[in-house]
Amino acid sequence: MADFPQLKTSAVAQYPARRSVRYRNEVVRFVDGAEQRYRDSAGPLHEWEIRLELLDESELASLESFFALQQGAFGTFRFTDPWSGQVYENCSLAADAIEMIASGEMRGATSLVVREGRS
Repeated sequence: MADFPQLKTSAVAQYPARRSVRYRNEVVRFVDGAEQRYRDSAGPLHEWEIRLELLDESELASLESFFALQQGAFGTFRFTDPWSGQVYENCSLAADAIEMIASGEMRGATSLVVREGRS
C-alpha cells in the first residue's frame, strides 16, 4: 500500500490546514412521524484538506505521480495525520481531478482532500 507523499520538509500539509471528523448516521422516518436513528459506521471518519503552496518542481511531480498511481479517488493509501501523527491505513482522495499550478520557479501549488475509509 502506498503512503501519501511528504514534502522535502517531511511534512504532509502546510498551514492553514483543515481537519474534520464526521459520523455516518442514518435516520429512518416512519409514516406516523416517528424516527429511528442508527450509526452506519463503527466510529468517526476523518477528512483533511491539504493545501500546498511554494512547492518546487520535484514536489509537484511527486504529487502528480501519486495522484496518477491512485487513479484519483479509486486507490487507497496510508496517511499520517499532521496534528496527531497517527497513521490511518485506509484513506483515499476525494476527487478524480487535480489542479496543479506552476506560476514560477519553486512556486507550485495544489489542493487535495483526503478521506478516511473503512475496510
